[in-house]
Amino acid sequence: MKKDYLTTNQGAPVTDDQNSLSVGERGPVLIKDHILLEKIAHFDRERIPERVVHAKGAGAHGYFKPYKNMYRYTKANFLQDPSKETPIFVRFSIVVGSKGVADTVRDVRGFSIKFYTNEGNYDLVGNHIPVFFIRDAIKFPDLIHALKPDPVSNIPGDSSANSRFWDYISLTPEATNMLTYLFSDIGTIKSYRFIEGFSVNTYKWINAKGKAIYVKYHWIPLGGIKSINSAESKRLAGIDPDIASRDLFDTLAKGIPVEYELFVQMIDIKDEYKFDFDPLDDTKVWPEDILPLMPIGKIVLNRNPKNFFAEVEQSAFCPATIVPGIDFSNDKILQGRVFSYTDTQRYRLGTNYLEIPINRPKVPVNNNQQDGFMQIMPNHSSTNYYPNSLGCGLPKQSPENGIPEKTYVEGYEVRKAISKKNDYAQAGERYCSLSTIEQDHLVSNIVESLSAAIKPIQERMLVHFMKANKEFGKRIEKGLKI
Repeated sequence: MKKDYLTTNQGAPVTDDQNSLSVGERGPVLIKDHILLEKIAHFDRERIPERVVHAKGAGAHGYFKPYKNMYRYTKANFLQDPSKETPIFVRFSIVVGSKGVADTVRDVRGFSIKFYTNEGNYDLVGNHIPVFFIRDAIKFPDLIHALKPDPVSNIPGDSSANSRFWDYISLTPEATNMLTYLFSDIGTIKSYRFIEGFSVNTYKWINAKGKAIYVKYHWIPLGGIKSINSAESKRLAGIDPDIASRDLFDTLAKGIPVEYELFVQMIDIKDEYKFDFDPLDDTKVWPEDILPLMPIGKIVLNRNPKNFFAEVEQSAFCPATIVPGIDFSNDKILQGRVFSYTDTQRYRLGTNYLEIPINRPKVPVNNNQQDGFMQIMPNHSSTNYYPNSLGCGLPKQSPENGIPEKTYVEGYEVRKAISKKNDYAQAGERYCSLSTIEQDHLVSNIVESLSAAIKPIQERMLVHFMKANKEFGKRIEKGLKI
């Protein structure tokens, strides 16, 4: 049978896909019409739960190529050979909005990269803003509940939504620094080709001698950084709500590559207490004048997905996906994400989501995990346990590559906030670093949103802005006419 003929999902030929099997021309439809039932049943199930956050996204394939050997800092194999290209898949996304949201709205953008290395997959999951609202993952459900639409009305962007957001933020001083980024012009974009990316989280790099350092990642677009103002954001949301997704797809379809440089900042672990902030606090940036960016390689996007659902919608990223030479710091947001991301992917896509081609490593997978929904990979043998003597002892445990890091941990089990909070200094410095026009836009954007909140919440927020910078706070106070 020709491959271009219609078939059922079982491969049986379909001679009529446009008319249900019925009793006569106008009689009732028969339940034995297995072609109708299969088609409708599959249609009923062709949507999976959307991501709670990062629901709307766009993706692209490409490669990563390191500039030089990084063996001094990490034994990660894909960072060693400047002549080697590692395949990657990148997904850009909007954090808070649902799948129907406009690309240009004020929000955080996700910037996630899956490296298909020869030591397994490595996921680098970040945002386009270098800091975050909170510093402990236990607060994340509350933060997202406050950012999402009112659970009663489900209407985003109304006065209730603004009050709920500002109510939570006004009671969360650590979010002040994040506001100076989110409400600046970088909070509104129209192209994924011109946004920065940041790991936000702090990781460890470990070399073959067991020496570890802290690192934060930055990726910078070679085409420059571009954003739009609030008025342009609203205009484009009305006439072309998918502009960022369209721009990326159309650019790659024309054969024009999209390129970024990948950088890291480093801190020697023995120096982590030398700063006036906690380096593992995700509400803080590491100052580049003290901790300069080191270029480590280039990211090149050069191919669109062939099927959006199979590759973009089903792509699954998780900070827990690491390779030898990269490990987790005690960053409390990162520690929570290590569980949360894999857990949500198992909920959305099933326990065997890593067997979906876009998520599957390009190296062999060899372990004794088995079964579950949609399991398609064959068992290796009858010995699905370890240790064993019946299957030649396979699969064997991998040998250690280099000397492992030795981490000493001691202390009481406590629920305690960090000592170096310093919630306002960087927010004030950020305001002062902006140009006059950028300051004007930041103030007006905050005033526009905060003015929809009730007066007690406005007054609470003003306390935080005043502590960050008096001029900053006074300008917002004037705009609110309090």
